[in-house]
Amino acid sequence: MKTFSPALLGLCLLAAPVLNSCVTAKKYDDLSARQKADAEGKSAAERQYRGATAELQKASDELAQLRLTQKRLMTDSAETGNAYRKTRSLYNELNSSYDKLLKNSDRELANKSSDYNKVAKDLARREAELGDLETTLQKSKANNDRLAADLQARETRLTELTKALADKDKAVDDLKARVSKALLSFNSSDLQVKLKDGKVYVSLSEQLLFKSGSTKVDPKGQEALKKLATVLQEQKDVNVVVEGHTDNVPILRGTAGMTDNWDLSALRATEIARLLTTAGVSPERVTASGRSQYVPVAANDSPANKAMNRRTEIILTPKLNDLFQILDSNSSTPAAAPAGK
Repeated sequence: MKTFSPALLGLCLLAAPVLNSCVTAKKYDDLSARQKADAEGKSAAERQYRGATAELQKASDELAQLRLTQKRLMTDSAETGNAYRKTRSLYNELNSSYDKLLKNSDRELANKSSDYNKVAKDLARREAELGDLETTLQKSKANNDRLAADLQARETRLTELTKALADKDKAVDDLKARVSKALLSFNSSDLQVKLKDGKVYVSLSEQLLFKSGSTKVDPKGQEALKKLATVLQEQKDVNVVVEGHTDNVPILRGTAGMTDNWDLSALRATEIARLLTTAGVSPERVTASGRSQYVPVAANDSPANKAMNRRTEIILTPKLNDLFQILDSNSSTPAAAPAGK
């Protein structure tokens, strides 16, 4: 589209009357229309110019903004590149560390596996030992139970034994008191009653019982034996042992029925046992024995000491059936098995 300058347009307008005669009205109208169209085109062009200018300014602004953005992006890219390179380096280091750790982990795992196997074996061994200990403990408990029961039984028997011993001691004390009372009228130098080893000893001198070398009891000795027999008849649970004793002086040759002091002590003991049984003591309770010169009470070095050794001892022992039964039950009780057997 062509554009006419204002000067040209004015010239045409001034020349219009002149040309009017030679230019037709149609042409004039065409020219006016063209002029109008040119004005409108100019206006449109100016609007387009302004629009283009605005668009150009906007584009310039956007371009400047894009350049700034590009610059920032380039800066960011550089920073990102640096960060990437650092990250990559760190990644490589971490990867290397991971590889090392993995290798170390494999070694540690192998070591741990070996340690685990050792621990497992040790645990199995300890479990076996624990089983053995538990078995031993059960056996020990069973043995302890048996020992406790046996101890209880022994304590019971001990109580019974203590009571039996106390009863026996009381019986011996009572027997001594009775015998002492029955023989109180006899001289203490001829007759003594004493306790020894839980027994009652009635010691009768030769002077009270026999003449020298004789086995026959004198009347005074018979009286003492009868009184003793009276007490023993009341004490039916008492055993009687008659022991004859001599000094070390040999008997005279030719003494009837005797060879030495053994015979003399035995015959004297037998004679006294016979007198006691004749006086009422049951024969099955009486034992006669001769001890000759071999159990002296004093050295045979003087007439007084020899006289002390020439004696007859009647040993009285309460029957201890209950005590013996307790002792027998103790000895027959099997010993508890030792632990673990």
